[in-house]
Amino acid sequence: MLNNDVIRRIRYALNLNDHAMIAIFALSDYEISRDTLLTLLKKDNEEHFVAMSNAQLTAFLDGLITFRRGKSDKPVAPAKTELDNNAILRKLRIALEFKEEEMLSILTLADFDLSKHELSAFFRHEGHKHYRKCGDQILRNFLQGLTIHFRQADAS
Repeated sequence: MLNNDVIRRIRYALNLNDHAMIAIFALSDYEISRDTLLTLLKKDNEEHFVAMSNAQLTAFLDGLITFRRGKSDKPVAPAKTELDNNAILRKLRIALEFKEEEMLSILTLADFDLSKHELSAFFRHEGHKHYRKCGDQILRNFLQGLTIHFRQADAS
C-alpha cells in the first residue's frame, strides 16, 4: 500500500483537517507546509502527485501517538528505518489504544474476519516462529473498518 493512501485513509477516518495534520507532524518535530501536505494527500493518478517517504509517514504516525495519548515521559526509542504494514498497524494500535478485541471488531466492520492468533502474529518480532507479515489487504480492511467505526460514532 502506498504511504499516501495510508495517510489519506487515516485522515478521513479520524476526520482530521489540514491544521490538525500539520500539528500532528509538528509533534514529531517534523515541519510540513500546507502545500506539501496537500501534494502528499493526492492520489497517484492526480497531477503533481508526490510519493510520501517512510520517514514522513513515520513522523506522522509518531505524532499521531503523541496527539492521541499525550507526551510520554519515557525516552524516545530510535525509529526503525523500514516502515512496513506491521509497523503501521502497531503504531495505529498504540495511537488509538486498541486492545485485540477492538482491533478484531474494527476488522469485522469491514467484513474481514481474523482470529486472535492471526492478529497477534502481526505484533510479534520478526524472528519469532509465529511472526507473520501484514499484507496490504489486511491493512486496507483495518483502515476501512476504522473509517466505519469513527464515522458512525460521529454520525450518532
